[in-house]
Amino acid sequence: MIGIRLHGPRDLRVEELPEPLSPAPGQVLLRVTATGICGSDLHTYTDGRIGETVVASPLILGHEFAGIVEQCGADATDGTSAPLTKGMHVAVDPATPCYACEMCNSGNPHLCVNLHFCGNFPDNGCLCERMIVPAKSCFPLPQTIEDDSAALLEPLGVAIHAVRLADLTRRKSVGIIGGGPIGLMILQLVRRAVTGPVYVTEPLPWRLAIADRFGATPLNPRLVDPVATILDVTGGRGVDVAIEAAWADETVQQAAEITKPGGRVVLVGIAGDDRLRMKHSTGRRKELTVLFSRRMKHTYPEAIALVKDGSVDLRSMISHRFSLAKAPQAFALNAAYQNGVVKVIIAN
Repeated sequence: MIGIRLHGPRDLRVEELPEPLSPAPGQVLLRVTATGICGSDLHTYTDGRIGETVVASPLILGHEFAGIVEQCGADATDGTSAPLTKGMHVAVDPATPCYACEMCNSGNPHLCVNLHFCGNFPDNGCLCERMIVPAKSCFPLPQTIEDDSAALLEPLGVAIHAVRLADLTRRKSVGIIGGGPIGLMILQLVRRAVTGPVYVTEPLPWRLAIADRFGATPLNPRLVDPVATILDVTGGRGVDVAIEAAWADETVQQAAEITKPGGRVVLVGIAGDDRLRMKHSTGRRKELTVLFSRRMKHTYPEAIALVKDGSVDLRSMISHRFSLAKAPQAFALNAAYQNGVVKVIIAN
């Protein structure tokens, strides 16, 4: 089979790889049908690392994916403890917690101290034709959710978790920094929860157009000062909650500045240099609550339900589709943010 391996920064290669072995108990053999390119994939692609995790040997990238079960090991039950069978279409949670540490036992498997994660060194990801995955990570799909959208249930889960942390009860206004796929998913969830204004700052005009269609007040930081604009239209008050969903550079400070005193800031973006940039005085004087969002927690059933009933639109964010063999070109385009790119799907 073929797989896509990263050998160094921006060095993606299409390679012939061995076929996976038969699944062990509690595992399934999956034929991967669709993979989304994530911002965290782009960090690893451009830098050969993400945070403190360095790619020290060739690595298969990819963690947003769906597939078809081809073979089941003994006792293969899905994420809801139901049996899996051959031919099922599933979305896959790319994280494998140990289910034994303090965090797992306290109901927080996303904070597992022994976590393995697809496409994060040293664990290979899903940009290949077939792979073995834990059965417990699989979530069967209704027929109405096609493979492309199913691959995006993982980033939708990230958005759900971030909005849960934002705690929108009794909050009326929100600022979202970053109108990429995660930001646009967060926007759709926020619009379901608040009746007041929602501001989205994003430098790419085609992404701002989608934000506008989803009900936000769009602000292009290349044309206006988003902080000054939001403070002006809110009479200097700011928003109740700011959610940073960009690349976590100067945008963290912007999120703090647009948030009202006593408000809440949720950080979703990943900084390329693994540094947090925010003036201490901004957070202190406002007594802000600042929360870091770590992936997701128990979100797949909710994500599937939201897409199934049409509450969240994932398909309109898919701007490009490539074959697996064209994955290097897909990453190059996505990293350059060219040609109206919003969300790229790599289909097998």
